Amino acid sequence: MLKLITLDLDNTLWDVDRIIINAEAQMRAWMAEHVPYSLSHYQPDTLNTLRAKVVEKHPHKVHDLSFMRQQVLYEVMKLAGCSELQAQRNAEAAFEVFYVGRNTIEFFPGALDMLAELSREYTLYALTNGNANIELAGISDYFAGALSSADVGCKKPDAAIFQAALQQFALQPQQAVHVGDNLLDDIHGANNVGMRSVWVNLTGHQRGQQDAVPDAEVTHLNHVSGAIRQLNP
Repeated sequence: MLKLITLDLDNTLWDVDRIIINAEAQMRAWMAEHVPYSLSHYQPDTLNTLRAKVVEKHPHKVHDLSFMRQQVLYEVMKLAGCSELQAQRNAEAAFEVFYVGRNTIEFFPGALDMLAELSREYTLYALTNGNANIELAGISDYFAGALSSADVGCKKPDAAIFQAALQQFALQPQQAVHVGDNLLDDIHGANNVGMRSVWVNLTGHQRGQQDAVPDAEVTHLNHVSGAIRQLNP
């Protein structure tokens, strides 16, 4: 009998690319107002170099996207001539603006109705490779909690993140279903630990022969609950 539904967040419940673009724009506006001299260093080539530097310096933190972004901002501020203390303060303030924007969500049609319906029947738990915050996103009432790649130290499709969710509720894989948009991270990852899976395919993507096979596929979030019921007769 199914007891747990784990759900991906980015590109399953909302369009993360649009959200990140908006959050970046808000952060750049803050930088332009408060540290305008830093923007000349916040450019693609420089950022790629600084990201590589941060990864080399903090290899154990590569799955913590919030930490990595804030450290890159710190390096940007240092390049702009800030003292270490001011660079840290500016990086924290700039990241806070980004983080608020990153968690200002425009949900896909049917997302909130789906969460409300599922939460009445099952325990819901979020599993994300990103740094979305279910409380800031306004959906924490539907979930028993969340795990990110930063929490576990690895990202989907690594088995550890799925197993951590199962262990949280002392459940076996056959008692859980994972719902997500990514055939590798979500579907293969869940299948690999023995969980069933529902592929949220909102874009009409054609699954290749080498791709993982979901137990169910939906093209609208309103169909998720029905797909899960069919997996739990």
